[in-house]
Amino acid sequence: MKNHQLKKEDPHLLLQSAPLLRQELTTPAAMKDVWIALLPATAASLWFFGLSALLIILTSIAGAILTEWVFTDKEKRRFAISDTSAGLTGLLIALTLPPGLPLWMAFLGGCVSIGLGKVVWGGLGSNIFNPALLGRAFLLGTFPIAMTTWGAAGGPGEFFQIHSSNLALPFMQSQVDAMSAATPLGLMKFEQQGTALWPLFTGNTAGSIGETSALFLLLGGIYLLLRRGIDWRIPAAIFLTAALFSFIMFLTDGDKYPSPLFTLFSGGLLLGAFFMATDPVTSPLTPRGCWIFGIGIGFLVVLIRLFGGLPEGMLYAILLMNAATPLIDRYTQPKIFGRQG
Repeated sequence: MKNHQLKKEDPHLLLQSAPLLRQELTTPAAMKDVWIALLPATAASLWFFGLSALLIILTSIAGAILTEWVFTDKEKRRFAISDTSAGLTGLLIALTLPPGLPLWMAFLGGCVSIGLGKVVWGGLGSNIFNPALLGRAFLLGTFPIAMTTWGAAGGPGEFFQIHSSNLALPFMQSQVDAMSAATPLGLMKFEQQGTALWPLFTGNTAGSIGETSALFLLLGGIYLLLRRGIDWRIPAAIFLTAALFSFIMFLTDGDKYPSPLFTLFSGGLLLGAFFMATDPVTSPLTPRGCWIFGIGIGFLVVLIRLFGGLPEGMLYAILLMNAATPLIDRYTQPKIFGRQG
């Protein structure tokens, strides 16, 4: 009787198999935070580039989701689509595209991002390279003229104006209209002409639809940091390295090389640092590895911009460090407790 009474007073004991600790963060929840963080930059792209930007975003997302649906088993389709990772990849690659890009190319970019950047590696969590950047690299290598033809920011007064090149038929040439603007990075590299910091900060410049506004990209990045959705070490290492390297070069020749603030606010550095380099699948797992990873990106992006053939280098800097991630993880893993050597 006494034993029976003790058992009744004992607290409930839950027996379950490993893992015993479960965190509340799920893939859909993590994707939701990134979607929210990208809202300011996406809104800025619509403000400056109008309906053309909206069509590119929708088309790229459609290509990514359709590819995910086609190459996923019927039993897993609902879960694969509902985690919104495919749609997010489509949005990320869309934000790196010029406003006058033909829509079929944007659709193809979304397809390649998922097909070659995710599916062939085994699905979500198995890929080595950032899918969105892999899709952009494909488009840049396949359609270099279309991918490096830019239009000036028009503002809300020109929202309903669509570039004729957006509606070009697949594999057909189209007449390019109002697409003679040069990006700040292009002006600096090829003409040694700087751009005022305020347009770079607000986004009123030529460039990829989601990369021009440093202000809104910073807002999104700060949101992710506050939500602890990304490892702060990676963007911090990128910013510090890029600023230091560019500052050293700026001291050697201020007319030829840009200032650190120009380096940080121009091109795709902010978008890449906050939203692509921090991808948990393709970045190192250890704190020391994150510092090495970020330093490598910051050094490579400035090196490519200043001494490479292209004015922008964030794409290749991240992809190169993605390739080095397994090696970084191997040599930065902490030693097992109690083991020597």
